[in-house]
Amino acid sequence: MNIINARVESLRRAMADAGLDGWIINGTDPHQSEYVPERYRSRAFISGFTGSAGLALITKEKALLWVDSRYFLQAEDQIAGTVFEMMKIDTPSHPDPYTYLKMNLPKGSVIGIDEATIPVSERRRIEGVFQNTLVLKPMKDILDAVWTDRPALPEHEVVEVPVNYAGSSMQEKLKQVRSLMIEAGATHLLLSTLDDIAWLTNLRGSDIPYNPLFMSYMLISTERACLYTGEKRFTEQLRARLEEDLAIRPYTQLQDDLPNLWKHAVLYYNPQKTSVMVERSFGPYEKIEGREFTTDLKAQKNEVELEGMRRAHLLDGVALVNFLGRLDRENGSYTELELAKRLLDERSRNEHFLGESFNAISGFGAHGAIVHYAADEQSNAKVEGDGLLVLDTGGTYAFGTTDVTRTILFGKPTEEQIRDYTLVLKGHLALASARFPEGTNGYQLDVLARQHLWREGLSYFHGTGHGVGFRLNVHEGPQSISPKPIVAPLKEGMVVSDEPGIYRSGSHGIRIENLLAVQEDEKTEFGTFYSFEVLTLCPFERDLIDPEMLTEEEIEMVDAYHAWVYDELYELIDDEAIEYLEYATQSFLGEE
Repeated sequence: MNIINARVESLRRAMADAGLDGWIINGTDPHQSEYVPERYRSRAFISGFTGSAGLALITKEKALLWVDSRYFLQAEDQIAGTVFEMMKIDTPSHPDPYTYLKMNLPKGSVIGIDEATIPVSERRRIEGVFQNTLVLKPMKDILDAVWTDRPALPEHEVVEVPVNYAGSSMQEKLKQVRSLMIEAGATHLLLSTLDDIAWLTNLRGSDIPYNPLFMSYMLISTERACLYTGEKRFTEQLRARLEEDLAIRPYTQLQDDLPNLWKHAVLYYNPQKTSVMVERSFGPYEKIEGREFTTDLKAQKNEVELEGMRRAHLLDGVALVNFLGRLDRENGSYTELELAKRLLDERSRNEHFLGESFNAISGFGAHGAIVHYAADEQSNAKVEGDGLLVLDTGGTYAFGTTDVTRTILFGKPTEEQIRDYTLVLKGHLALASARFPEGTNGYQLDVLARQHLWREGLSYFHGTGHGVGFRLNVHEGPQSISPKPIVAPLKEGMVVSDEPGIYRSGSHGIRIENLLAVQEDEKTEFGTFYSFEVLTLCPFERDLIDPEMLTEEEIEMVDAYHAWVYDELYELIDDEAIEYLEYATQSFLGEE
């Protein structure tokens, strides 16, 4: 029997033993992380689907996998030959999983979910859909009975980010947080989000692949702070230094401490990030719900952090151009994985490079049309002949995080590829050059990146931009740029991506991505206006640009960007890459 099908049958037996009619697997961890430790890759274990988002549902008769548009092609491929059926999120033909359950299971059916990974807000949402027709039962994870060799909770060493990189000490950050707590009327703040904890403490870990995080909680009062995590993580010197400002307690002790806050305590917590398991430990004191103060503080980089991000992008640009220069000279035959590894090797030449900020996306030809394609030994395509390679990669440096996508031409392009690339470039430039008033949300700018595609009856079905952390997660909130009406005004110091694309199934994909920092532009009688500072240093694919499709202003923008890239990188790159850089950054206006 197929191993996935065998696991589903084993899970159904565990469901029967627990008196359940269905089991939901959301694929996250107790901290609602996008990327999770191996222990919590439960969705991948049960379904074989390895994408970073989705939901698996097992009933007595069905095994269903909900994924969004980024993963339609990948999921279809990875669940082929198994009992799983794909359900497409936000499509009329496929209801959401909770509505599906209500429509298809008898009244009184009991649906289980891991209490450690379901957030309070999601429990409320499910109960609202079920409306007493079905019973939701958050409980201990029954997948333990199926996943017999399940990895243990990681407990790797943590390191401290020096203040000269972070720009602010833990003590200074705690003072900011406590001021906001008092303003909100809270005596205690609960943090479950790992990147918020890492930012606040100036600590970084390695419990999660590509994310410099460590499994932990924090409980902060106006007088003290407690960090709940593995106690073996710290050197004696680091622990002694930290304990001047916070107590370090075992990871699981939070649930013992929460019931014992004083009776007049007012606990501030985020129901979207706090698990039902943790909520069950709350005492009878008052609660305030809201987004963590740290999330907004973290998103606005201070000048030291921004300078580190600029420095990281400079080093990244050197690696990218050295890689592209060698590629341009060789004209050889490669594989998708080989090219991703070669770029990783270029980045690794720098002593400040700590690792990739996410699993590289290296998709050639039709694979480039899979938005979050992840090459493996089975799918690893040869990169040869005519075609486009979508290469989406990033790095974590000692003083910053990068994320960049370039579409690389091999051989000769088709007219359609040139047209597609130029349309994507026009949208990319439109967003990068935007000026907008204070209070503008990302969704209000999203159309700038899509407008030229829409005019041609084209589009893409993912967000245009996401926040990026400082030596932290490559995906960071609260800010984003997408059609979703997320209220999170773009503020000075925030870093966002600018990554429109187009994906033609079975043919090719195109994506162009730079990172941008929000900066104050000017103050007028109508208020404060902001613009973007471009951080990424890497030429666009010159031979895919049709200058006839660009306005004079757009050509000037491309030329100015390329002149900046040339000036910043020329003295730093290898001699073998100079010829490539000179060609790739030639002025289009100079050709007239």
